[in-house]
Amino acid sequence: MLDIRLLREQPDFVKERLALVGCPAAQVDAVLELDRKRRALIAEVESMRAERRQASKRIGRMQPGPEQEAAKEEVRALGERLAAREKELAEVEEAFEAAMLELPNLPHERVPPGPDESANVVVRTEGEQRTFDFEPRPHWELGEEPGIIDFERGVKISGTRFYVLRGDGARLQRALITFMLDLHTREHGYTEVYPPAMVRGHCLVGTGNLPKFGDNLYRDAEEDFWFIPTAEVPVTNLYREEVLDADRLPIKHVAYTPCFRREKMSAGRDVRGIKRGHQFDKVELVKFVHPDTSDRELESLIADAEDVARRLEIPYRIVQMCTGDLS
Repeated sequence: MLDIRLLREQPDFVKERLALVGCPAAQVDAVLELDRKRRALIAEVESMRAERRQASKRIGRMQPGPEQEAAKEEVRALGERLAAREKELAEVEEAFEAAMLELPNLPHERVPPGPDESANVVVRTEGEQRTFDFEPRPHWELGEEPGIIDFERGVKISGTRFYVLRGDGARLQRALITFMLDLHTREHGYTEVYPPAMVRGHCLVGTGNLPKFGDNLYRDAEEDFWFIPTAEVPVTNLYREEVLDADRLPIKHVAYTPCFRREKMSAGRDVRGIKRGHQFDKVELVKFVHPDTSDRELESLIADAEDVARRLEIPYRIVQMCTGDLS
């Protein structure tokens, strides 16, 4: 969440930067108006509370009689007005909080401007792109023939966008997960964690998944439990509401978890095979670092992730996303 002080002090700067990620200036103005109204109500409520306290003290010093009863009546009326203002303040604060959560983060100054993924920049390409003297077949055909991917039974059990890995397919997935965890813990200095696959809603707010991507998440129908879309959510929240000693930084975690997404935003994209399934496994890298070293630590994290592709001899690209593709 952005610091409201930045919006108050540099509204034009915030509007300029957020325009790059498709956030209209009117959205910033709406937040500032709610902030103005909220602060005015806070001042009014605090003034009325102080007035009520002073009036109650005066009544305590008065002699019983008509004058005291009249003062009590004034305090009761003041209390009713105060209750109405407190209710209004609670509603405005709720609206303000929701509006603040809808504002995107400011894009880093090094992020290239662009309307969508077509403006993303390929920083570099590693490895040789494989060529074949035959027409390559898609994985959903190659996986079914030897029986390592069973789409039919996956759909029978759970519906579309589910599959069953069998035999060597299941072994391969397990082996890749173990390979990545061992590589990052033994050679890259990460500590492995195995977090819950369900979290409370406030954890998803902290990672920016809620409220914006709420319709792409699965949740318990009765309790405040949400299935994680990525291990980033529980791992990032490990130290929530804690103050970390700078001497402990960086803290480097790697985590394997199952992940769950409704994939409502993938309409019109290639969804065949095992891509964009509602359930998938993922190995995630998360670092907690000092702000002064964040750029360097990011480059190091990217290098650690690249090492996986290099060792598996998988050609890959490093792509700098443009502003329009960040959200």
